[in-house]
Amino acid sequence: MKVYFFATCLGGAVFSQTALNCIKLLQREGVEVVFKKDQTCCGQPSYNSGYYDQTRQIVLHNVRLFKEDYPVIVPSGSCVGMMAHDYLELFEGHKEYDEVKNFSLRVYELAEFLDKKLEVHYTDLGAPIKVTWHSNCHALRVSKVIESAKKIISQLSNVELVPLQREEECCGFGGTFAVKEPEISNAMVQEKIHDIESRQVEYILSADAGCLLNISGAMAKMRSKTKSMHFYDFLAQRVGLGA
Repeated sequence: MKVYFFATCLGGAVFSQTALNCIKLLQREGVEVVFKKDQTCCGQPSYNSGYYDQTRQIVLHNVRLFKEDYPVIVPSGSCVGMMAHDYLELFEGHKEYDEVKNFSLRVYELAEFLDKKLEVHYTDLGAPIKVTWHSNCHALRVSKVIESAKKIISQLSNVELVPLQREEECCGFGGTFAVKEPEISNAMVQEKIHDIESRQVEYILSADAGCLLNISGAMAKMRSKTKSMHFYDFLAQRVGLGA
């Protein structure tokens, strides 16, 4: 099987090691991964800010860059929500709609693809550990891929997943929301961290790079003892692939 890998903006700029671990997880299952060097943003920041014409230009760049009939694998439920759902709304009534729809139907979040398409089975190679989980808002409510990630975690025999009391509440990142409303965003992330610390776990995991940047930055300022890790870095380590 051959797939495209869309690393996302943060995957290319900050979480490059995570992107490599994602590719390793796919290759472990015998998948040939195609990485297009001219890939860029999914367009969500400009879309959420109301720049619809500019966002359509980004969308068509992506649609035509990933033109072969391969699945497009994305390590972010937020970007998948944009590419699989919001792209269609953006092109409703436009002549390119069918072209965009053909693309959107091929977009999968990585955990969703590992779970539902590849039906992975993992052996946990790590020591016993307690972790908790933050669900990204777009992954939870738009792309709806959280259950696949949790199903994969349940295969890791030495990992105890301790649920957050208010797991489904936003961390305050929200893309441009954190920039436009910094005081509200800061209050929200502090509430999230109090919840995380009450679980008494070693790691907070999430499959969204933006949420992790927001949470880990605030945790550092609050001198929290809990560490953060991207879910795909954690998974790669547990199955013997991660750096």
